[in-house]
Amino acid sequence: METTQTHPESTQHSEPQKEHQWLQKLVGEWTYETEVTMGADQPTERATGTETVRSLGGLWILTEGQGEMPGCGSATTLMTIGYDPQQHRYVGTWIGSMMTYLWQYEGELDAGETTLTLYSDGPAMTGDEKLAKYKDAIELRSDDHRVMTSQMLGDDGQWHHFMTTNYYRKQ
Repeated sequence: METTQTHPESTQHSEPQKEHQWLQKLVGEWTYETEVTMGADQPTERATGTETVRSLGGLWILTEGQGEMPGCGSATTLMTIGYDPQQHRYVGTWIGSMMTYLWQYEGELDAGETTLTLYSDGPAMTGDEKLAKYKDAIELRSDDHRVMTSQMLGDDGQWHHFMTTNYYRKQ
């Protein structure tokens, strides 16, 4: 006899909460400009592209980016972000056409409700096979401008900034 297990929330419709509503500010068509610095002795690389952000039921956002990825050439990226009321945390994923790793996010919104900080473990940029800790912060500067900064936790215990991406809403 086959049994089916369901998540308690799967049998009911979830209504968006204020945390979900914050994510809806990201919905739209965007262009981006990114700057990446892989180390103090490395030159800054720049790239541009576009991103479409759509809502899924008012509970999730789905982003699809198309453009250049420094060091990788042309790339497509997909991100999901939602809010899990049981965990009291934002959760999500990120994948890119240039790698096989599935990034899993969790994080929180700051007290001022302008910056969503997402944490993840992912491949270290050192070329070996170890994982490193990452922090991406999405800051809403206005309705039409957001900035994402990315940092990696170094062996020295300090967060090291390596990427800044400015997103501008298409008019």
